Amino acid sequence: MSSALQTVDHSALKVNQTGIIVTVLVAVIGSAFFTPLIWLIPLLAIVLLLGTFVPQLALFKQLYFQVLKPRGIVKPRPVQDRPEPHNFAQGLGGVFLAVASVLLLPFEIAGLALALLVAVLAFVNLAFGYCLGCQIYFQLGKRGLIRA
Repeated sequence: MSSALQTVDHSALKVNQTGIIVTVLVAVIGSAFFTPLIWLIPLLAIVLLLGTFVPQLALFKQLYFQVLKPRGIVKPRPVQDRPEPHNFAQGLGGVFLAVASVLLLPFEIAGLALALLVAVLAFVNLAFGYCLGCQIYFQLGKRGLIRA
């Protein structure tokens, strides 16, 4: 493993996961009543991918650092951890939401199902602390497919 442990604020990760879950649910459920809400899915894909490569553009994490944390709404939870697996997981979620976005036009149900899968995996991480994207990151590194 190439990266040393750093201090990672897990509250920022939890806010990010919550933002993903809420956005997908609003898009899926809300689009049944107001069709344009479906466009939240490609917008979320863009937000996640931008935030993966430019952390200052990570919308939900910035909401945490700029609004929620300074006002004491969400307390920090610093943990000695590696940020790379979490960043990889966010990017993977963004990729899956991008694929879901492409599927929305020809196969709306498949696109919505894939977006819901991303929300379910974010919920599993939020509620139970298991990050499938992080696990994939470590497995790819273990097999030498990425530099982890």
